[in-house]
Amino acid sequence: MLSIIKKNLKGIFTLLVVGGSFGLREFSQIRYDAQKIKKRLDPSLAAKLNPQKQAVILEEEYEKLKEKNLDEWKNIRGPRPWEDSREYQEQQRQKLSKGS
Repeated sequence: MLSIIKKNLKGIFTLLVVGGSFGLREFSQIRYDAQKIKKRLDPSLAAKLNPQKQAVILEEEYEKLKEKNLDEWKNIRGPRPWEDSREYQEQQRQKLSKGS
């Protein structure tokens, strides 16, 4: 009777070790797959990180800024956190309409 119990326990433990190694492999593979997905970059972000492509982006931005008229700009202050933004925007619109 004792030998039957020992054989059963031996089989159970062997099954547990072998099955556990397969289960651990699957769970760790899921973990690494999830990390690969997180590491994939947005193409625009990847272009910003790549120094060779970054020069092209800087040139494009420079061309955009050359087209804009930077001599006739107005500094518009945004609302403070404690101010009501709608009320402040209305005040700004009134000032602009009076100034024009």
